[in-house]
Amino acid sequence: MSRTQQPKKPIKRVAVIGAGPAGAIAIDALAQERTFDLIRVFERREGPGGCWIGDKDRPAPLSNFSSLASRTADPPVPIPATLPALTPKLDQPRFTESSVYPYLETNVDAIPMQFSQEPFPSEKSEFSKALHGPNTPFRHWKSVRGYIEGLINRNGYQDFVSYNTTVERVEKVGDEWKVTLRKEGERSDYWWTEWFDAVVVASGHYWVPWIPEIKGLEEFERARPGSVLHSKHFRGRDLYKGKKVVTVGASVSAADIAYDLAHSRTALSPVHAITIGHNFNGYFGGEAFNHPRIVNHPSISHICPKTRTVFLVDGNSIPNVDHIIFGTGYSWTMPFLPQVPVRNNRVPDLYQHVVWQKDPSLLFVGAVGAGLTFKVFEWQAVYAARLLAGRAAVPDLKEMKEWEEERIKVKGDGPKFSLIFPDFEEYFETLRRLAGEGETARGVGRKLPKFRPEWFRAFMEGHDLRKRMWKRVNEQDREEEKKVAKVLEGDVRAKL
Repeated sequence: MSRTQQPKKPIKRVAVIGAGPAGAIAIDALAQERTFDLIRVFERREGPGGCWIGDKDRPAPLSNFSSLASRTADPPVPIPATLPALTPKLDQPRFTESSVYPYLETNVDAIPMQFSQEPFPSEKSEFSKALHGPNTPFRHWKSVRGYIEGLINRNGYQDFVSYNTTVERVEKVGDEWKVTLRKEGERSDYWWTEWFDAVVVASGHYWVPWIPEIKGLEEFERARPGSVLHSKHFRGRDLYKGKKVVTVGASVSAADIAYDLAHSRTALSPVHAITIGHNFNGYFGGEAFNHPRIVNHPSISHICPKTRTVFLVDGNSIPNVDHIIFGTGYSWTMPFLPQVPVRNNRVPDLYQHVVWQKDPSLLFVGAVGAGLTFKVFEWQAVYAARLLAGRAAVPDLKEMKEWEEERIKVKGDGPKFSLIFPDFEEYFETLRRLAGEGETARGVGRKLPKFRPEWFRAFMEGHDLRKRMWKRVNEQDREEEKKVAKVLEGDVRAKL
């Protein structure tokens, strides 16, 4: 086998799945190669933005908890025998709902979020300035959505995109990719196929919630629909006024929600957080859970739906619970690509998290864990575009497999495999070397700058800023609690 390989035939027609941040930058990287006859982008939501799109309606209550626990909740859907076809609207849950709520802010500095050639919006919300000062590095979710929308609605790129269009199947037939599509209408779905030389998967992996299996949980939800939700379905604190809430999870979303409900005094005090024995997020730590109106507990053993009691593994219990909110992460699913099965919540057989080793005409942008993600998307997109344009190549299959095997030895064969932290510079510079410069003399190809350590510094300093904010507010609220306790104690003594 040769030392390097490229797609066997010239690539002229490219499909991109997803119009979120990864898809947006993939469009520009492909377009700037100026070699493709057709770039088609398919987005199942109504507009650009991916998981940064807000929803007007509350999500439907959760169901089928066994499939959520086993990570089988998003299976492939049946394809009509003859295409094109018009069918009744699909009623299978697809988990396309948003994960944002009205006052959500980014938890990452704007500097590492912006692409190298497109500055991030500078406007800062009053909410963020009140928490972090006038130079807050964080942005409201609408700024992020607008940023992504602006990337797509330029240079005529918007004409590439078909919205409300779900990719239901991607399969290789001969030397072409057959893409089966479904467009949602008001009363029915329209199905058809299109053919491409290559496919870029940029659909993200924060869609299908993972909720652990707990005896009594589904019955608890059925007794009062809406009692159990995942953090992606959280639509703000006001829905939980005076409610007894249990949060589950020790990472970012559970921390944000538990802290929000406790600090705002919205939920019934205290908020009960299932964190003991679980690992806090490596970036943010556990300071948010130190709020005086949060009580931390070990794992749930089972739930009694009749009494709405949450029993814990240490023998204690929490009675009369109104809501259980899970901040327990997501299941990576690709029902449209049955030939690329997800393993241990990661996509196997990828070289540099981009190239499908079995066929370099199938590429991924965004198949990584958290950390400098938008910039990672850009470097991946440029490498993918260069490969498809024939201006870059990948090693032979043996070397690609060895790269994956060596990484499994170091990171494991699970989610940590896809985590770039802390080796950002090494990864960015590897992709930049593999992608090459393009044909800069002719202005062809998006140019990648050298990695700048200040991106990583801003990324980490943003986390430190949030941790300091939690610590400061926790101390203030702790002092406030003491004052309230003294007043109450005085009232009791006066009555005696």
